[in-house]
Amino acid sequence: MSNEPFSEQFRESIQKASVSHHYKEVEAFSLSTFSVAPHPKLRMSKNKVLNLKDKVDGNEMDLSLCNLTEVPVKELAAFPKVTVLDLSCNNITSLPLEFCSLSHLVKVDLSKNQLTVLPDDLGRLGNLQHLDLYNNKLTILPVSFSQLKNLKWLDLKDNPLEINLAKAAGDCLDEKQCKQCAAKVLQHMRILQEEVDKERERRLLKDKELEKKKETKQREREAKEREARKREKAEGKERKRKEYNAHMAALAVQEQKNKRKEEKKKRNGQMAADKKAAAESTPKAQRRSLIGLLFKLLLLVLLGLAGVVGVCHLTGLKEEAVCAPINIAVDDGLSWIREQEVDVRVRELVQEVDIRARELLQKLTSLAPHFLEPLGVAPTATEPVETLEN
Repeated sequence: MSNEPFSEQFRESIQKASVSHHYKEVEAFSLSTFSVAPHPKLRMSKNKVLNLKDKVDGNEMDLSLCNLTEVPVKELAAFPKVTVLDLSCNNITSLPLEFCSLSHLVKVDLSKNQLTVLPDDLGRLGNLQHLDLYNNKLTILPVSFSQLKNLKWLDLKDNPLEINLAKAAGDCLDEKQCKQCAAKVLQHMRILQEEVDKERERRLLKDKELEKKKETKQREREAKEREARKREKAEGKERKRKEYNAHMAALAVQEQKNKRKEEKKKRNGQMAADKKAAAESTPKAQRRSLIGLLFKLLLLVLLGLAGVVGVCHLTGLKEEAVCAPINIAVDDGLSWIREQEVDVRVRELVQEVDIRARELLQKLTSLAPHFLEPLGVAPTATEPVETLEN
């Protein structure tokens, strides 16, 4: 610790000497040396304009003690041959992302600034061998710092570094310790890089697992949706089939009902027709039966009268008092018929009736003994009945 004030005074004296030396060297160069490009100018604080070409000495550019608050990356990109850049003793609080594109830089001095953080892509400075970050406000380094494979010298003194990084950086009191600082910090940052890579891999694996689970759930959900659609389709088909069967059954039942109604209607019509026919035929049959009965009664009466006339006229009972009126009536009738002037047809009809009556009387006469014997009456010889001609 006793050597630190001396080393700091030594550093400041060297920086002042280098600055004065750079100014002298820049004034010594002629303008024709840099005729390939216009003179880049940088606006400094307090409205001062700085000509960068005046700060170039060979492959070195000295921008220390310029009151810079930011790094002029665009202007620096115009000097690709500058490999040594001194930005010490300024008020720079951060480096822009474009600073990492200055891959031609080999040595960078950012000591005695106000840096609180370095850009994440600092590892793109693949040619960087010497980096001075003395007396800033850095607490951590970006993980890409491990990619500075050519880094041989590093100074991180007087920074509020986190504990593990401070242990890896060491004291950086001399050239040897600064080289050890570079090696140990790179090793430390590689370990962090591996941990970050592992964490990234774990995160990627976790993301992949989550994505896989998500895809699995998505496939399961899609499979369930397909199964649900399939089941719904099958249910709809089954429902339609049942509706169709129910409809056809209803049609069959309706058709059966209609058929039964038609049959019932036909039976009712037939029964009505039968009843009507029966109702119509009953009076006729009754009338026919009545007429037949009357005709039979009349025939029976006529037969009875003929029998009585035959008995009274042809048998020995004609002298009886009972047969006298009958014989008189028959004689009067025959006389009346003879007296009347009737037509020839009527005469023929009467003659035909007379013939039929004679035949009937003869039959009755032949049958009379059978009826008269039980009565004790003897039959007599039949006398011929007078015809209408007599």
